[in-house]
Amino acid sequence: MRLITILFASIFVIAAPAFASKKIVVDLSKQEAYAYEDGKLQFSGWISTGRPGRRTPTGHFRVLEKDIDHVSSRYPEPNGGAEMHYMLRITGYGIAMHLGYVPNYPASHGCIRLENGFAQKMYYWANIGTPVVIVGSPPVRVDRPISRNAPRVARRSRSHSFGGNDPLKMLSTIPGKRESAEKKRSVTSGDRKKRGEVARETETVKKPMTPLAMLKS
Repeated sequence: MRLITILFASIFVIAAPAFASKKIVVDLSKQEAYAYEDGKLQFSGWISTGRPGRRTPTGHFRVLEKDIDHVSSRYPEPNGGAEMHYMLRITGYGIAMHLGYVPNYPASHGCIRLENGFAQKMYYWANIGTPVVIVGSPPVRVDRPISRNAPRVARRSRSHSFGGNDPLKMLSTIPGKRESAEKKRSVTSGDRKKRGEVARETETVKKPMTPLAMLKS
């Protein structure tokens, strides 16, 4: 019996390193979040945390819930309705990590907004129960462009790849929102074309001559 116990213990010790240990670290001072696996940094991204009066809490938390198309029941108050795609809830009172607009300063109601591209990656990487450690003190601003994933030229393109941080364009890059955005664009361009054709036809129609004008000619 003792031999079997030792054998199982040995197997567990050997197999333990094969199971990855994940951890999310949120640095309020740098307005960045980091994904670690077995102590090694896997990826990181820019965030925007709670603004003055709505500060994001510090401490040790865990991912309690995942919801790819979450809609807030609290914000905007009083009836909620704010979309929080790729949501990772970390407290029982409404604090979560989710896709959102990420300026270079704390701007949320307490949640941790993740830039477009980073939010999707974190959502699929993290598991229920993954530890989340929030440290630091939020600055007034951080010295960086609005988003390293969304240069101005790229924002004007019609690419549907994740990575932009434009709050309006984000809706067209979220799965399920893309088709409706494209349809709206095509209808709008069709209406513009139709209005242009009507205007051209109006310009080409000559004003009919009145009987008086005909006599003078």
